[in-house]
Amino acid sequence: QVQLVESGGGLVQAGGSLRLSCAASGRSFSSYAMGWFRQAPGKGREFVAAISGSGGSTYYAVSVTGRFTISRDNAKNTVYLQMNSLKPEDTAVYYCTADLDRVITTTTTHDFWGQGTQVTVSS
Repeated sequence: QVQLVESGGGLVQAGGSLRLSCAASGRSFSSYAMGWFRQAPGKGREFVAAISGSGGSTYYAVSVTGRFTISRDNAKNTVYLQMNSLKPEDTAVYYCTADLDRVITTTTTHDFWGQGTQVTVSS
């Protein structure tokens, strides 16, 4: 069993930055590909970014490419999402996911989900 706890959300002005963290419990963290998804008010969940277990491969949604960076520290069992040049349309609850041995960039079933952290970008 893996538990995921997100942190780092908050209120920021447009153009600002935030760094989200997702701490994972359990063993074999490096065996899990990690992802970030988000859900804006009144909309469905959408893929944001993902990273392979080793950290050697990363994937991004077109809407965040060039502004967001996903990374991981396997020694700390933590994955990060650095968000720069934030826009009001980035406002959403951001969720962390973990999937054993495979990267999933769709909103289909994931092995584990976190509870989410709110990000609000004011204009």
